[in-house]
Amino acid sequence: MGRLLRLPMQRRAGAQLPTPPRAVIVSASVGAGHDAVAGELAARLEEAGVVVDRHDFLDVLPGPAGRILVGSYHRMLERAPWSWKLLYGSLDNRRGVAMQAGLFTFLAGRRMKALLPADTSIIVSTYPLASQVLGRLRRRGKVEQKVHTYLTDFSVHALWTCADVDSHLAIHQVPAAQARGAGCGGVSVIAPVVDRRFTPVTPRLRRAARARLGLPQDARLALLVGGSWGAGEIERTVGDIEAADPGITCVVVCGRNETLRERLLAAGVRHAYGWVDDMPSLMHASDVLVQNAGGMTVLEAVAAGLPVITYRSIPGHGLTNAAALDEAGVARWVRAQGELADALGQAVSSGRAATAADGARVVALPGVDVVDLLLESAGLDRPAARTGAARIAADHAAAAATAAAAVAVAVAGHPADKANAPMEYVR
Repeated sequence: MGRLLRLPMQRRAGAQLPTPPRAVIVSASVGAGHDAVAGELAARLEEAGVVVDRHDFLDVLPGPAGRILVGSYHRMLERAPWSWKLLYGSLDNRRGVAMQAGLFTFLAGRRMKALLPADTSIIVSTYPLASQVLGRLRRRGKVEQKVHTYLTDFSVHALWTCADVDSHLAIHQVPAAQARGAGCGGVSVIAPVVDRRFTPVTPRLRRAARARLGLPQDARLALLVGGSWGAGEIERTVGDIEAADPGITCVVVCGRNETLRERLLAAGVRHAYGWVDDMPSLMHASDVLVQNAGGMTVLEAVAAGLPVITYRSIPGHGLTNAAALDEAGVARWVRAQGELADALGQAVSSGRAATAADGARVVALPGVDVVDLLLESAGLDRPAARTGAARIAADHAAAAATAAAAVAVAVAGHPADKANAPMEYVR
């Protein structure tokens, strides 16, 4: 009898669980947007049972090359924005892309290949230069797995496009159309991955956020951001908003630009923050977001139901993103100071109306689930059932995808029919 009882236990002890699939995500700590997307995507893949390796492309480059690359870009934005505009434009063509792809494959190709274990099933890049290197390796047969580029911006610069990458994942039909126009294959429109703390604002959430942050309950608050570096003409934007509507209180996030924060405080701006971890609360507390670059912050605002205005865009990608966001009906592009008062008034009133109606007036920014797409592309199935924390996390993921696809119809004064235009999905 004892032997009969021990035998099943021995079989169970000797049984091996199936090896989970592996994904490799390559990002870059250039600003914060590329890493934010990589982090959220990694979390969702892990919930689906995938082992995820994350790498910073700057660390893949030899010696100090990564620090030099990001430092040069930062200095251009900070000291000579016109130089970034010139460089950005000069690289927006096939010749410029080919030169960059060749250079960075020479510098990082071998180390990049070493970061891809033999059991890798999914490869995703959220940074354009990493995509170019992976595409070159794919073309030369040194990478057998499919390579996916996650387009983090609303506009698609030529550096984002690579014929040797298997798919380009766009966060809206506007960048998807630009990617197709540039000759990219495998273009899919996906539902953006956004931190799940960015939920649609309600009157109760707004009151609680303002109380927690010490912000006036009855004020109209404009949240100003310039990315993690506090880039752009932030001080002039504050002055323009105060002149356009003295009744609006500016709340400014300076990121890691402590010098900017000190100048604003000295100038009498009461609510000037440095690096902020609790951006969801700031967005829940605010009536409108005024931004200058596009990217992840806009998607977070959309998820939070916060109207968005683009103003005093930074050169290069800031301008192209402004145009794409305006075309998509997601954020009104205010090109002149004289338009600012009207834009602020419409955004604040529409946002408050939507909040009071508990998000009743929304439009959808639909897309396929990126985790399902990546698993399907690798020939993998999402686990059929989850229990405990994993099941709860999956439920939150579905709710967050719905929240991230919502933005007030009247945000920045755009007609609803533009945002509701039919979309074509290409797999």
